[in-house]
Formats: sequence, structure tokens, C-alpha cells
Amino acid sequence: MKRIVAIVRDSRFEAIKKALVDLGCGGMTVWEVKGRGKQLGIKESYRGFEYCVDLLPKIRIEIVVKAEQVDDVIKAIVENGQTGSIGDGKIFVSNIEKVVRIRTEEFNDDAI
Repeated sequence: MKRIVAIVRDSRFEAIKKALVDLGCGGMTVWEVKGRGKQLGIKESYRGFEYCVDLLPKIRIEIVVKAEQVDDVIKAIVENGQTGSIGDGKIFVSNIEKVVRIRTEEFNDDAI
């Protein structure tokens, strides 16, 4: 089992969510977060004053899938989250040792 954490543009979240649901990955945890990467924020001006917004709003999606689903999930996130501009986000994949569904006490793949 793998945990996939994707940090994406908030404007692309609905398309990504639909693609994940279409793949059969309905269970996910989502946070509204702020962050920055190589772009180091954006410069804006207001009433003649220029200022830097260095923490931009993003969406963090966390999903646990079977190992054989990882490539399909990554492809769906990239295809639906990509704009071609700096700030599209990142995807992190890590191993999960054990999953337990509390309600039914199912383990691992049965609990996903």
C-alpha cells in the first residue's frame, strides 16, 4: 500500500477529484494549505504599493491506494492538475505498513 500526497493549485482541485473518483479512489483527505516552492511567491501591487505574497493557497490531497494503483493515480493527478506554469505542485509517494478500518476491524487492502 502507498500513501500519495499531492499539493496542487486550488483551481485544479475539482478536476483532480473527479479523475480520482472515476478511478475508484473515492476516499481522500483534503486540506486547504498555504505554501511556496521555487517561485518564492508572487508580486502584486495595491494602490501603487508593490508587495510580495510569498505563501500561496494550495490544496493538499492525501490518499492511500494499493501499490498497483500508484501510477494510474499519479497520471490522473498530473493530467488534471497541470497548467504548465510554475506552481502546479508536487506529488509525494510513501509506503504504508498497515491500515485498519476502525468500524469493521478490516486490515490493509480490505480496509482501503
